[in-house]
Order: sequence, then structure tokens, then C-alpha cells
Amino acid sequence: MNTLRLILGDQLNYKHSWYREKNQKIIYFMAEMRQETDYAAHHIQKVVAFFEAMQNFAEWLKSRNKEILYYQLQDRENQQDLSKNIKQLIKKYDINKFEYQLPDEYRLDKQLEIICKEIHIESETYDSEHFLTKRTELGDFFDGKKTLLMENFYHHMRRKHNILIKNTGEPEGGKWNYDQSNRKKWKGEITIPKQCQIRKDVKKTLRRINKSGIKTIGSIDPINFPWPSNRIESQKMLRHFCKYLLPYFGDYQDAMDPNEVYLFHSRLSFSLNTKMLSPSEVIEAAISHWRSNKKSIHISQVEGFVRQVLGWREYMRGIYWREMPDYSKENKLNNSSPLPAFYWDANTDMNCLHQTISNSLQNAYAHHIQRLMITGNFALLTQTDPNQVEAWYLGVYIDAIEWVEMPNTRGMSQYADGGLLATKPYVSSGSYINKMSNYCKDCRYKVKERVGDDACPFNSLYWYFLLKKKKYLNGNPRMAMMLSTLDKMTSQEKNDIQKQAIRFLRKLYS
Repeated sequence: MNTLRLILGDQLNYKHSWYREKNQKIIYFMAEMRQETDYAAHHIQKVVAFFEAMQNFAEWLKSRNKEILYYQLQDRENQQDLSKNIKQLIKKYDINKFEYQLPDEYRLDKQLEIICKEIHIESETYDSEHFLTKRTELGDFFDGKKTLLMENFYHHMRRKHNILIKNTGEPEGGKWNYDQSNRKKWKGEITIPKQCQIRKDVKKTLRRINKSGIKTIGSIDPINFPWPSNRIESQKMLRHFCKYLLPYFGDYQDAMDPNEVYLFHSRLSFSLNTKMLSPSEVIEAAISHWRSNKKSIHISQVEGFVRQVLGWREYMRGIYWREMPDYSKENKLNNSSPLPAFYWDANTDMNCLHQTISNSLQNAYAHHIQRLMITGNFALLTQTDPNQVEAWYLGVYIDAIEWVEMPNTRGMSQYADGGLLATKPYVSSGSYINKMSNYCKDCRYKVKERVGDDACPFNSLYWYFLLKKKKYLNGNPRMAMMLSTLDKMTSQEKNDIQKQAIRFLRKLYS
């Protein structure tokens, strides 16, 4: 029996059980396709990183004596469509059975289900052997519960996998969560170590992409490409994080600085989301390093990291599979404004947005607080259509794959699901940005002013948003204090704020 096995671009799991088999009648298939490059305007570094990682994985399979068919973009046989390519290969190689690992994106999951119905041969699905949960595990855990509180799921995951747990079932260190310790502003007192040096020449891959006419965004240095594209480089980055960055990661994971692109962040998300690294090994490496260096690394540093990988990442995936496909249409706040044009070129006087978007376009990267409380916050305050916000996030970041990007954007950032995921809208005035970053001191706007030509736009937009959405937010206990403050404002104060916000918005879209 001749078997065709599909490997998608985010299924580069070097440890998958498939590759330990000795069956010589298996053909593995990978493809660079316009189907995948064209459904959003992706960052050029993202497209290059995926293609480089896919090619390296194909070469690794060859080194293990696996038969691998790899279609590059320009190959004559490449139909640029998954269904057409699979059907062509089944006919050409007299395939009797088609196998694939369950995709992590809903659109590909449904496409492959349709393909299996149309090819009229035996088919079989496999787990990707990557995540610590099954697709339905979060849904099962919250079945019958009133809220989908991430913290409860995180406790469940810690206990289930015996991670940072005492024999009594209680958390090591006495606390489940050190979030209150993870909110320090970086003031330069702690030297930031150099980032892990992964510098490669990707001119060949870049030329192929440019020749194909793919529409991309952002910039790239083709001779000093900084992202890992195989397991060895990914492991090197993991070791570097544990040794040099983990000791201060928790303290400064929410901090922001215009002159520091990565601060103490790991840059492991691309390796994780393409499955070159597993969440288990990443968690184990961080905890192991902490256990060997407890005198110099506080538990709050490692817990903050574990919470992101074990808690938040698995939680996002569970929400995605629980709520799709309806989740992709959620817009409970009925926001419909266009995404401001400066999201594509960073041409704005607001320093926090200019710096964050410039960084995103230059590096295909921004950390979670920059995404949530700068670009996401502004998009929500300007009541932007969540479809447009989502398309931007999906394209601009190297680690953005729909299963993780959509719930983070539509749920956490834009509150488009009405509070299914987040307990309140993550909006703020300029004061939070000033508290957590060094952006405001070099901004032409004054962070403490609400009205006037020099007033920080976040301030009037924040109160204008609350005025516009007050009816919807009235029953939310976490918004009670701010809505009460709004109610105490005089009619003149509210009028001045509205005029200020409306003036700014008219200029923004003119």
C-alpha cells in the first residue's frame, strides 16, 4: 500500500512518532502554496521564516531516509492549492491511503475533511503530538461552569501535569500566581543581556518570494535573519533564554521601552507555534534551570513564564476550538471604524504607537503588552472593526497563527466576544502606558492632559469609549469604579472630552 502523508508548515515536530516508523511505502508531502501566503498580507519575515523552517525540516526527513516531496512556490507541479496538489499526487503515485496530522486552524481542518470525502480512498488522522491538551479538553473542563476563567484552567493544568506542585497538591512557593510581581517598569537598572545570535543568509528564499509576486508587509535584513529555522537553533534560543533572560523575565514581562525590542522575552513563540519545540520541553527547561539556580532566581520569574506557556497558550487553543466557527464573526460592541492607516507605516506622533508599530514592521515582533495595551488598546478605543484588527495582527507577527491570534485579538484585545474570554475590556488612558513604559517622556503629547492640542489622545478616547459603551458595560463589576468616575463628571467635562475625541477621530480618518 502506498501512503501519502501531509505535513503542514506549522507541523515541524521533529519528535513526532511518524518519523520513527520503518515503512518504506510512505511519501511525505510539504508545499509552499499561494493558498497560504495570500489569505492575509503577511510580514515578509514571517513568510521567509516559514519557508526556511519547512525546507530545513524536509532536508532533515531526507537525512532519515524518508521519501519527501517538497513543492517550492515556483515548481511547475505546484497547483498552489492544497486540494489540487493532494489529488494530483494521489493519481500520480497510485496512492491508496491519505494521512495527515490534525491541523490547528479551523479553515484547514474543514478543507481537509472535504478533501477526504472527495478522494475516495482510505484516510486517517493523527494527533500532532505537540500540545498538552486535546482540542476539546478546555470545553470539557468548563462544561456546566458559568465562566471560562483562565486561572481555574491554569490550576487544573498545573495539577494534571505536576508542574510546580507540592505533594500536597498545593503550588510551590505558596502561591499559584505571581502576576502582581510581574508588572515592574524597566528603568535601565538591570542590564539586558544580548539576544541569542542567530544570523543567517536568506537571500535565496527571499528572491523566490519576491519573484512570485507575493504581497507582504514589513522589512527584512536578508543576510542577518534572526529567527530560528530548525530544531537546533530553537534549542539554542531556549538555552539562552533560561541562562540569561529568565532571571528577570517575570519582573519585566509587562514592561515597555522604545530602545529595547525584546527586553527579557524569550522569542520562542515561532519555534513553539511551528512545533520545532514542544511546550513540555520548554517548561521543563525553564523549571530545571530555576531549580539549579534558586539562590539567584525567584520563583516568580519562572511561574510567570510557565503561566504563559502552560496556562495562556493552551487556554487560547481551547477557546478557539470550543467557539469556532462562530467566534470569527463576533463583534458584540458593534465596532465598525476602519483600522487607522498608520498601522501600516507607523506614521503617527503618538510615540507609544509609533515605536510599537515601527518595531512590529521592522522585526515582525511585539510582546504581549505592546500588542494588548498599545496597538490593541488604541484599536478598541477608536472602535475599530475587529475583522480589520485581526487581519493586521495575523499578518504582522511572525508567531501569528489563527488558533492563537484570533482569541487573543477578538477576545482578549478587542472584547468582541462580549466578555466570554476577558473579564473586562482591556482599555486604558495614557496613565497606564506611562506607568509601564518609557514612551511618554519623548512624546509630543502630554500624558496628564485630557483636552487641548497637546493632550494625550488616549485620555479623551478612553472616556469617550466609556460614554459610548456605557449601556453595554453597566453590569460589569470590574468596570464599576471607572463608570462611577464617569458619572461623577460634570456635563461640561463630558462635553469637552467628547469634543476632543471627535476632533481627533475626524483628523485621524481624514
